[in-house]
Amino acid sequence: MANLNGTSMTVQQTITSFLNAKVRSLAARSQRLVALTPADVGLRRQDLPFAPLRAHFKAANHRLAVIDRDIRRRLSHLQRHWRTALPGKVLTAVALVEKEIDRARRAFGMFFDIFSQRGTAFAPALAAHDAIAADCYAAVRQAAPHVFKGRLLKPFTYLESGYSPATMRRGISLSRLLGEANPFPIIRIPWDRDNPWQAVFLHEVAHNLQADLGVWQENKNALQRRMLMFSSDPILTTVYGRWHKEIFADMASVLLGGPASVWGAMDFLAHPSPKTMTYRPGGAHPTGYLRVLILAELLRRMGFGEDAGRVQRVWNGLYNPGRGHRIPVRLLASAFRVIPQVVDEIVFQPRRNLGQRALADVIQFSHEDEKQIRRGAKMLMRRKMPADLPPRFMVSASRYALQQGAPLQDLSRRVIDFLSKRVTNQSHPSIQAGLLAAGGEK
Repeated sequence: MANLNGTSMTVQQTITSFLNAKVRSLAARSQRLVALTPADVGLRRQDLPFAPLRAHFKAANHRLAVIDRDIRRRLSHLQRHWRTALPGKVLTAVALVEKEIDRARRAFGMFFDIFSQRGTAFAPALAAHDAIAADCYAAVRQAAPHVFKGRLLKPFTYLESGYSPATMRRGISLSRLLGEANPFPIIRIPWDRDNPWQAVFLHEVAHNLQADLGVWQENKNALQRRMLMFSSDPILTTVYGRWHKEIFADMASVLLGGPASVWGAMDFLAHPSPKTMTYRPGGAHPTGYLRVLILAELLRRMGFGEDAGRVQRVWNGLYNPGRGHRIPVRLLASAFRVIPQVVDEIVFQPRRNLGQRALADVIQFSHEDEKQIRRGAKMLMRRKMPADLPPRFMVSASRYALQQGAPLQDLSRRVIDFLSKRVTNQSHPSIQAGLLAAGGEK
């Protein structure tokens, strides 16, 4: 056997030469994905107003640095010992380094993808949604100081294909990162849902609030105890326990945005009857028909009885179980008795992790807030911006303006421009508080 220079080599020498090239190539690859900067992701000077916070880059680079240390440790061991090890052992050691490089590639790729969108035409819309998310956290901090455990890096939004928004909570292990923990909340917005009147965005922010408030498991346990005590039905207890996180996010979004959030949810949930009236065994989301009835009950408990009545009339006009459904009889027949219990337990019962306050105490919404939103909607209809309206309420005001026939492209452009500039200038008190509490300035 001859090498590339034409000289004779033994099989063992050829294997050694091959493994040497493989290890060297591996070492070169290992140094490619160790850090990210604004320039690396293609952000230009004009993009910086919409760019991630320095704290976002710092968190991403910390994650990459942790992975890089593991890569260097394994690679160093491989480089020291591969020549004296059996080929099979060398390939095993290479595979372990490959695994760590795969972790780096996935983490680097995710952060690159979501950060680089801030250098596109969608950057202002994403910055506007960042402002809305930060304001939701600021509202909780204002109503319940010290309820969060220290400073929190605010959620970061990005665009992706898919029908519905979704979120990746802070600290959870992500399969796309091979089990790496997510360093900050990431909220996915479908490409066609970047308009500011999408109330389902508040639902995704609420998922992150539920996790950061530490009531995820406490809420589930309390709801299951309440259901078992009230119904003595283990099946109903299991079903509502499985639905707990989505019910929480639905109701928290109403506390964040008021009745308009319910209409936004209805817009999202209004499908042909076979979908809305079908129970999905094992699903995390409540059956669509019941989901809106739960929200109507919440509006009643919040003192918005007229809105609740309109919601229920519209929903029952669209969907009538008498015309057919695929919902288990015990689930449908018990709904009118069970739903008030569910709403009371999740929204109005105190929680230990909330300092013995209820969700309605730490996310407050009043009739005055609704009046402010309605005034804001009227201003938007007149092509004026309600400068004193908190960003989370801008979602609801935009929704009302949409319902009243406002020109859609003009409405979207003006609200997005307004909110994205609020982030840039940090001039709105609630946004400023949200950004500072979330981890510092850019």
